[in-house]
Amino acid sequence: MTTTSVFELVPRTQWVAEDEFIFAILDAHPVSPGHTLVIPKRRITSWFDATEGELAGMTRMVALLKARLDEQHHPDGYNVGFNDGSAAGQTVFHAHLHVIPRFDGDVAAPAGGVRHAVIGRGHS
Repeated sequence: MTTTSVFELVPRTQWVAEDEFIFAILDAHPVSPGHTLVIPKRRITSWFDATEGELAGMTRMVALLKARLDEQHHPDGYNVGFNDGSAAGQTVFHAHLHVIPRFDGDVAAPAGGVRHAVIGRGHS
């Protein structure tokens, strides 16, 4: 890969957590208070290219962030996930996982969660 990922430009002083394989930062364009990104330190484009160590690190990081976000923001739920490939909405081609705190009433009808991002899918 010849270009630098936007995540590689984030100074370590802005990292909110890290381990051997992973670091976390607050999303620059949060959809809710506390929206955080979990990012492999190794530059990979796809979640599916992650090693077992990176996958385990991301899982541990989500648990750590959930505990912190529960304490700081007291959310009522979470959306956790990733976009893989341009057809799925990926815009930064350095794999990353979104941890999005959700709050009762933040949208009128949250049933179906991320399904509303796919045309033709709605409440059922």
